[in-house]
Amino acid sequence: MCRNIKPLFNFDPPVTDEEIRAASFQFVRKISGYSKPSKANEGSFLAAVEEIAGISARLLRSLETNAPPKNRQEEEAKAKARAAERYGS
Repeated sequence: MCRNIKPLFNFDPPVTDEEIRAASFQFVRKISGYSKPSKANEGSFLAAVEEIAGISARLLRSLETNAPPKNRQEEEAKAKARAAERYGS
């Protein structure tokens, strides 16, 4: 799994379209092997990002859980603490 793609489900406030698109962009970058596509591939690349973003948004809207929503700031702090432990300050 690409480390730059973060979980987007069950957060308060809910995920934004921009966050879904950013994760989709990272996914397409990872599977295509391009950090920035050539002009010849740019249209296909961006079309894939938009299609995956749409599918991801539909998935996130359809998921259900009984767990309370996670707080973004708390989750970010936990991730930073794990990174500091793993890599040092």
